Order: sequence, then structure tokens, then C-alpha cells
Amino acid sequence: MAHPVFRLVSRRLRTHRERMNAPAVALVAGVLVALLVGNPYVEWTRRVTHPLLALSVVGLGAGMDLRVVAAVGAHGVLYTVAGIAVCLLLGALFTRAFGVSREAGLLISVGTAICGGSAIAAMVPVLRPKAHEVSVALGTVFLLNAVALFVFPAIGHAVGLDARRFGLWSALAIHDTSSVVGAAIQFGPEALEVATTVKLARALWIVPLTLLVGAWRRRSGDATPQQGRARHPWFILGFIATAAIVTWVPALRPAGQLVAAASRQALVLTLFLIGASLTRGALRSVGVRPLAQGLALWVCMAGLSLGAIVLRLVE
Repeated sequence: MAHPVFRLVSRRLRTHRERMNAPAVALVAGVLVALLVGNPYVEWTRRVTHPLLALSVVGLGAGMDLRVVAAVGAHGVLYTVAGIAVCLLLGALFTRAFGVSREAGLLISVGTAICGGSAIAAMVPVLRPKAHEVSVALGTVFLLNAVALFVFPAIGHAVGLDARRFGLWSALAIHDTSSVVGAAIQFGPEALEVATTVKLARALWIVPLTLLVGAWRRRSGDATPQQGRARHPWFILGFIATAAIVTWVPALRPAGQLVAAASRQALVLTLFLIGASLTRGALRSVGVRPLAQGLALWVCMAGLSLGAIVLRLVE
């Protein structure tokens, strides 16, 4: 019979492992509910998911040091710009190769290059694509995000990535912020800090990219008079503000850690709601060609970024 101390250690390790796997479990649970039982509140679920994710990200900032955030963000500017440029170029090539419509292909490419659904939503007022093209892009990104939540930690362990490098890889190669954070949590606090910081710094590029695409559409004569303003990820400012508060007011750091812990739990709920938003109709709307384009682009970008990290070309 095992000694009580060994039983206690084993129980704590098991609890820790279950907590780290919670994001993936939550996403799968949401998907199963949506596909097997059905979600009668799917519109409400989709409506609350974005603000809940935004609040979760803002809360995560309360557990981080702004000086580290700034250093990581500044350090990653060059490979962020290079990665976005390469992704958009490959995306254009794959759009033609797989026969995907220009708007849908561009939405998938932008979602892969920057931050998934948020980037796609920001581009919609600028591109004015058809409704089914938006659904195709969002469905493709969602499916690949779900896969990433399980595949990335397994690959990270297999190739021997430490927490910092895994956080960097997650931020560079996973689409949505929610799945980036969900994957990084499974590698621990350091991976979470690096992944969140690099991903949010990357998300800032939504703003100049939407402006550039809008200018390109107007110059090419494709712009439509009903174009609206793109939505920008203002929650990034909230993340920076909370990190600044706990950094400059040390007395608030214990409270900040509590807020960050609550935000991690809110993220788990967010992933469940994201999974519960998936409908059979959304799955049917994706189609083989857009999914093939999204998968090929994602595999290329994930492979290139992983290779650069393993070879220490990106630190």
C-alpha cells in the first residue's frame, strides 16, 4: 500500500494535470453539446463569447509584469512582420491553387496570419464578402483552432520545447487568442505569459492591415460605397493597462494574481461557449477546398515557425 505522502503528491499532480487539460476538455465538451444535443441559444452564445474572451484577456494582464510584456512584444516585432508577410503570400498562392474565391481566401489568410476570428471580423466591413464566405472562413479557422488545442502541446513535448519556446510557437502558429492561451496553459505560467504577450502584440497588426486592404480595394476599384469601419481589438489596451497597474502598484499584485486566476477559469468557459457555437450547418458550409487551403497554409506556417524556433533562428 502506498505511503500517504506519495498518495498526496500523486493526487496533487493529477489535479494539476487535469487543470492544465481543462481548456481542451471544455472545447470538446462544447462541440459535443452543439453537435449531439444541439444548442438552442446559439445566437446568444456567439454574442457573449467575444466580450467574455476580451475580459479574460484583460484579466490575464493582471498577473503579468508590464516590463516583461514590453520586452517580449518589442523583441518579436521583426519576426511578426515577416511571418504575416509570408503567410499572406502563401495564402494568395494557395487560394489560387485550391480554387477558393478571392474574398474567402483572403479572410482565411488574414485569420491565419494574425488572430483568427477577430481578424476575420475586422476585415468584413472592409472587404464586404458574401455571408457564406465569412461562414466558410470562420468555420475553417474554428476547426483548425480546435485541432491545435490538442496537437500543439503533444508536438511541443515530442520535440522538447521548453515553456518559453512553446509559448512563442503557439503565438506564432495558432489562429485565435483563445486557443493560443488554452494551449499555452498546458505548458505552465511562463508559456502562458510569452504566448499571450506575443499574440496580443501580433493582434495589433489588425489595424494597419485593415487600412492597407481598404486602400488597396479602393485603388483597384473593388471598394463598395457601403463599406463600414473595421472593428479593432481594443481589449489589448485593457490588457496593457491591467499589467501596468500591478507593475507600478506592487501592493496590488496579490489581488492581480487572483484576477488572473479567475480570468483563466473564464477562458475555460469561453472555450466551452466557442465549442457550443459550432453547428452542423457551419460544418457543412466549410467545404473541402477552403478547408484544404486553410489546412495547407496552417501546416506551412506552423512548420516554418517551429523550424525557426528549434534552430534558434527565432528566440
